[in-house]
Amino acid sequence: MTDQNNGAGTRSRRAFLVGAATVGAAAPLGLGVSKVFATPKIAVPLIGDLPICKTAATDSAAATGPLKKISFAWNAGAPCLVGVTVAKEKGFFARNGLDVDLINYSGSTDQLLETLATGKADAAAGMALRWLKPMEQGFDVKIIASTHGGCLRLLAPTSSDIKELKDLKGKIIAVSDMNSPGKNFFSIRLKKAGLDPQTDVEFKQFPGPLLRVSVEKGEAHALADNDPITFLFQKDGAFREVSSNLDSEYANRVCCIVGVRGSLIRDDKPTAAAIARSLVEAAEFAAHHPEEAAATYVPYAPGKIELADLVTLAKYHTHHHHPAGADLKKELAAYAEELKLISIFKPTTDPAKYAERIYVDVLS
Repeated sequence: MTDQNNGAGTRSRRAFLVGAATVGAAAPLGLGVSKVFATPKIAVPLIGDLPICKTAATDSAAATGPLKKISFAWNAGAPCLVGVTVAKEKGFFARNGLDVDLINYSGSTDQLLETLATGKADAAAGMALRWLKPMEQGFDVKIIASTHGGCLRLLAPTSSDIKELKDLKGKIIAVSDMNSPGKNFFSIRLKKAGLDPQTDVEFKQFPGPLLRVSVEKGEAHALADNDPITFLFQKDGAFREVSSNLDSEYANRVCCIVGVRGSLIRDDKPTAAAIARSLVEAAEFAAHHPEEAAATYVPYAPGKIELADLVTLAKYHTHHHHPAGADLKKELAAYAEELKLISIFKPTTDPAKYAERIYVDVLS
């Protein structure tokens, strides 16, 4: 299934609205209160006639027969994966014949992909820019779906003179690790802005919770990471958003993907299709019902993040954008080309062939 609402001409851009204390559970999608962050938001069109959306909205009957037991690995500290909790709590997995055990996985991406490749888990969700380099090395894992865009932000103090990417020349950027999606993505953005991410800036590693402190103490000039931490850093107005992965052409680029062990594709492709379908349907639900979607995530929410913040993030992340088939392969190939641009991928890697190798269209 492809995203039938991917045309930029059909969408209006709107500001990312934040109001932790006043975002009501009954507020219509797109309404919020006074504080406006820098990143534009794409309005979700009405797409109730899409077959997959109609299924999500109207089919409440569970699948007939016994449910297929599967294990699903994810990072429960990532609110952008609210589609996973929607699929579990709102019955999308069950309607597609699945009984899913969620495994909160906090190891490295290499370890996660090894867990999938060796059959210790059946499926997992994660950020494309975490998975693509390890997958270049040949893990027996296949991408089968995508869920949304918009997880990454680069922030600088509001009081600083850093207002756009070119202002980062000669600056230090704090990151949580040197292979993080934030470092890779903003290296790409810096390269496209005319800066050399290896010589014109310095990336420096700090523990995630200390990223903001590192900037406040002058050990770095800006920071790059993913939600929810970057979202929370902005709430008091001390930091501005310089860039995000919803800027320019990335407004219609997927961020998070779903993968399965290769043996599942070979031995039980219908189950792989059921996993993909469940999560795409759940993503559509989150796009149209962000308050209900956020509520399913509350039991998994890290730290002190509030329901209102989760609602805001559910509205901000582009859960309506979940390409499949040729559209997803095109986006994966674009990432591969960009990772070659910053010398993360081998220069000999063919982006189109790479995307063809790692992705299987189970929904066609």
